[in-house]
Amino acid sequence: MTLFHDAPETSSRNARSKYTRNDATAALSLIEWLTGDECHALDEASLVSGLGRRLQALGLPVDRLTLHLTTLHPEFIGRTFAWAPGEPIEIHDREHGSRLVLANTPLLKVQGMREPLIVGPGESLHGPWQHIDIFAGRKLVQLVIAPLCNADGPISTAVFATRRPGGFTPIEQDVIERILPALRNTCELRVLRQCELSLLDTYIGPMTASRILAGHIRRGDIESMEAALLLCDLRGFTELSNQLPGATVIGLLNEYFDRAVPAITREGGEVLKFMGDAVLAFFPDIDAARACEAALIAAKTILDEIETFVYDGIRIKVGIALHYGEVRYGNVGSGNRMDFTLIGRDVNVVSRIQGICSERGDALLMSESFRRQAGMANAISIGPQRLKGLVEPMELFTIATE
Repeated sequence: MTLFHDAPETSSRNARSKYTRNDATAALSLIEWLTGDECHALDEASLVSGLGRRLQALGLPVDRLTLHLTTLHPEFIGRTFAWAPGEPIEIHDREHGSRLVLANTPLLKVQGMREPLIVGPGESLHGPWQHIDIFAGRKLVQLVIAPLCNADGPISTAVFATRRPGGFTPIEQDVIERILPALRNTCELRVLRQCELSLLDTYIGPMTASRILAGHIRRGDIESMEAALLLCDLRGFTELSNQLPGATVIGLLNEYFDRAVPAITREGGEVLKFMGDAVLAFFPDIDAARACEAALIAAKTILDEIETFVYDGIRIKVGIALHYGEVRYGNVGSGNRMDFTLIGRDVNVVSRIQGICSERGDALLMSESFRRQAGMANAISIGPQRLKGLVEPMELFTIATE
């Protein structure tokens, strides 16, 4: 890869002939830093800050240095880290759809070509990059934009910008070019790490993700734990599915989950599964009373949200079951196809409580063990109920509705 693809060969050769031993040593010192243990331990903000300061210390007139790291995330296409001398690092999360803002800009052009590009000097200061938030109003004269091409997956970019009239010299451009492979490698490690974490968090939740990354991936690698369990079910979903267009059903489900999931995660719970129109979550037992209190707050929040929820003219109702007990948490499956899940009697119990919820039309029901741990002395008993699969009836409780 060369930054001089638009320059005549003789010009490029002459520029390189002026490349001194000091210049080569400077580039080598940066490469060693980018590939060393110190840089490996830094987060992305510290990486861009350390690189910017080192480039300036070597005499390069870098007035703006940005890394645009793309990732795999359901909400964000990537994250931008921007450095300037004497300023705090700027971090911008780029939501899906933000590519429209970058349309017809050199950043997207470089990603498409997978080749570096030099913009300016001599180009109008109202060029196609001046409106981008991290460059606007900075009187930048020249941008050196380089793709950071991974072995596969999304392409990130690095931008080196200067305000110096005339821009970067050919030798300075050569220093930038020489460090790019090392910068690409260190950024690729961070992108892959972030993709790994965001995908695991997205599909299985942060607590389960941390256990998997810690090496708990073998079948039978299961632990016992006590937890508060919450099962939220959408009422009449089968009928709605039969009556509504498919796109409307999916939209309704997503909006319903947008009310249920944040209410759970804000209180420290983890969504284990989406079971069609139901959400199964658990609140780990650091303290039994706190776990049950958190689950109860989440349940009440969901009910409050659903009370005012309307989607495309459709109102819905939910039923929530709460239980406290012991579960088995870990891997089940076959061969190399595993599921990290909760199993055990008490998982069945919360499911059966939900069944009673549906039969009676109650908005919320809880077990005696949950009521006791939550300190719900004012809970209202609905009497002993026979739960499918259990020999003895179980007393269930509800709460007064306002």
